[in-house]
Amino acid sequence: MNGLAGPAWSAPVADRGGAADDPGSTPRLPVGGRPSGGATRSGPGATTSAAARMHAVADGRGGTALPVLAGEGPLALRSGRPDGGGARVMVVGAMSAPLGGDRLRITAEVGDDARLTVGSAAATVSLPGRDGEPAAYDVRLTVRAGGTLHWLPEPVIAAHRSDLRMTTRADLAHGARLLLRDEQILGRHAEPPGRLTTRLTVHLDGRPLLDQALSFGPGAPAGWNGPAVLHHYRAAGQLLLVDPSLTPDTLASRPLPADPAHGRAAITPLAGPAVLITALAVDGRRLRRLLDAGRAEIEEATGS
Repeated sequence: MNGLAGPAWSAPVADRGGAADDPGSTPRLPVGGRPSGGATRSGPGATTSAAARMHAVADGRGGTALPVLAGEGPLALRSGRPDGGGARVMVVGAMSAPLGGDRLRITAEVGDDARLTVGSAAATVSLPGRDGEPAAYDVRLTVRAGGTLHWLPEPVIAAHRSDLRMTTRADLAHGARLLLRDEQILGRHAEPPGRLTTRLTVHLDGRPLLDQALSFGPGAPAGWNGPAVLHHYRAAGQLLLVDPSLTPDTLASRPLPADPAHGRAAITPLAGPAVLITALAVDGRRLRRLLDAGRAEIEEATGS
C-alpha cells in the first residue's frame, strides 16, 4: 500500500491531502482509541513519527467489517464503498511525508475469510530533510487462513537528495491470498533521483516465500544504474500474487511482450502457490501498463 513494505508499499502515503473515495465515510477507531492527528511538525527540519492500523474481519453475513481503522499525522485512513463483500481502505496524506528523519509505520491484518483492498490517494514522495537523515517507512501485513488482501498503493517517488529506507513484510497463513504491488520511480520529472532502499519479505505458512532487497540512487552499490540493473530506465516495480489456485505447471518463467526502448517485464513462478511479475520502464505510466499486462495474463491462465 507500502510498501504499504516493510517489502513495501508498496507504500501508500500521499504527498498531499486528498479526498477519500467515499466522501461520506468516516474513520473507525479501535475500542478505547483516540482520534488521529497525534503526529505534527513544529518547525523547519522537524521530523515526525506516525502509525496507522487497520483490521478487517468477516462479518458473518458474507461481508467484511473494519473494527480497527486508525491513523495519525500523514497516515490518514478512510474507508470506501464495499467491493463484492470486501472492505476498501484508502490512505490519504494529511501532510507531506516522508521527510528525512521521519518514522512511519502501517500495520494491516486480515482475519479468516475476510477480504480487504488497500490503495492510496496519490504517490508517496520521499523528500529530503534538513540534516540529511534517512526516513524510515515500515509496512507489516498479516493475512489469516482464507483471507484475501489486495495491497495496491501508488508508487514511491525518490525526489532529489532524499533518502528513504522502506521495508515491507507479509505473513500469510496457509490458504491466504495476497496481491501486492510495489513500484519505485527515481526522481520527479527531469530531476536526479534520491536514495531509495527497499526490502520485501513474504512468509507463507511460516516458511520464507520471497526476500528481495533493492537499492537505487546516490550511495547505492556500484552498478545500480548500469546495463545489468536499471540501465536507462527510471521506474522499477513488481507485482506479487499468492493464491492457493496457482500450481507449478500453471505458468512458466518467461518475458512479457514489450518494447525494450520503453520497458521490460518477466513472469517468474515462485516455490509455492505464487508468481512474481517484475518490470522496468522509462516512467511510471509504462511501468503500470507492464504490471497490469502481466496480471491479466496470469488471471487468464488461471481463470480467476
